[in-house]
Amino acid sequence: MRDLGSVDCVIIGGGINGAGLARDAAGRGLSVILCEKDDLAQGTSSRSGKLIHGGLRYLEYYEFRLVREALIEREVLLNAAPHIVWPMRFVLPHSPEQRPAWLIRLGLFLYDHLGGRKKLPGTRKLDLRTAPEGRTIRDAYATAFEYSDCWVDDARLVVLNALDAEQRGAQVLTRAAATSARRVDGAWHVTFTKADGETLLARARVLINAAGPWVDTVINGVVGANAKPRVRLVKGSHIIVPKFWEGPQAYVFQHTDKRLIFVNPYEHDKCLIGTTDIPQDGSPNDVKASEAEIDYLLGAVNRYIKHRLTRADVLHSFSGVRPLYDDNAENPSAITRDYVFNIDGTPPLLSVFGGKITTYRKLAEHALQKLIPYFPNMKGDWTAGAVLPGGDMPNADFTAFMDSMLLKYEWMEPELLVHFLRLYGTRAVNVIGGATSLQDLGRHFGGELYAAEIDYLMKHEHAETAEDILYRRTKHYVHLSEAQRAAVAAYVAAKPRNSVNP
Repeated sequence: MRDLGSVDCVIIGGGINGAGLARDAAGRGLSVILCEKDDLAQGTSSRSGKLIHGGLRYLEYYEFRLVREALIEREVLLNAAPHIVWPMRFVLPHSPEQRPAWLIRLGLFLYDHLGGRKKLPGTRKLDLRTAPEGRTIRDAYATAFEYSDCWVDDARLVVLNALDAEQRGAQVLTRAAATSARRVDGAWHVTFTKADGETLLARARVLINAAGPWVDTVINGVVGANAKPRVRLVKGSHIIVPKFWEGPQAYVFQHTDKRLIFVNPYEHDKCLIGTTDIPQDGSPNDVKASEAEIDYLLGAVNRYIKHRLTRADVLHSFSGVRPLYDDNAENPSAITRDYVFNIDGTPPLLSVFGGKITTYRKLAEHALQKLIPYFPNMKGDWTAGAVLPGGDMPNADFTAFMDSMLLKYEWMEPELLVHFLRLYGTRAVNVIGGATSLQDLGRHFGGELYAAEIDYLMKHEHAETAEDILYRRTKHYVHLSEAQRAAVAAYVAAKPRNSVNP
């Protein structure tokens, strides 16, 4: 057994909350180990709707504090990571059968004003009979409301937080499951088991459980407590189809059950449609979209659009399990998306219940504030004004940054360069290295994927498998054939292991 020594915090869970907590804690001067049983963001945090949003529908459940916090966070994250977070306009056709127009107007008025909006444009009303946004919408819908929210590359947001934590001194252990945690002589003794069978031991003053859908499993299995479950697991599924409209806008469609279904531009020529809300009774591992969920999403979209989608249009689907705090709501859609902390025992175990990707940074900040009694000398709040790796561009202006880089790399196809800039921001220069031609980027696997990017991800971003690279660090899988994906897998498998993060 390899001894990792003593640290201030061990954090279990390499999703958005765990990575955000590790970054915040490391930046306060605490020594941190972040462990994840699989890859970073392999669970819920790479299977979201890819939105940084206030949660318009949460206003119906009087979640004003959560909505206000989320609206404020939109602009914080726009400044912190302008390469992976950007504004998007959402068109909501009015369907009076679901909600009256006055209710939508009131909700959007609150949405515009609750969060102190600065960068994002406000709401406006559209006449779908004349507005270009109405060309794809059936004639039965004459009016729409347009508002602002933000897009995010969710898996990269997790990775960037983990990398920033690492730069600030944290140890990031992937494919290392926490298998036992016990209180011994005033400290937590935590045992990790790696995928290759190696066992590790660390001692910590505080144990933080940010395991998402597995938070109860950690409490009752890893820690060995006998606690009542505190999370409700709700499955959300998405489908990817060819983009069927002109323009950069997204759409929000109200289904017959009042759920809001988002239809967002995705990966240039495709769109992402979601999500469902289905109680998940079984294991959160290996969930997938059911045919009933796919039909539900297609039905929601087909209520509104002229171009009818069929099952044959579905190119890909994915599902994630949301770990929502159990507030005893009967309707899965009504369960709070807010987060709750529980601190138990000495040395303390802090468990995180619920939360959403938009408010991860504030969640981490609030959690660290609760730990001040245990770390009275740690530094104060700091993340609100700090950029994430690759986001250090002047005035958080991605467009100006992109224009300057297009001049610098005139030899590169603009689409490829924009791909690098969107994923890596100012760190794109490290991915490209000294290349002065496409040939210098190494083997071309198809689409916009070259060997140079794979090598960079394996060396610097904890990517170990083709799936890590194609589905989480990037979204190349959407653009590659099955044979091309297999070629990537063979290339990755042949790489010497010392090229991967230790």
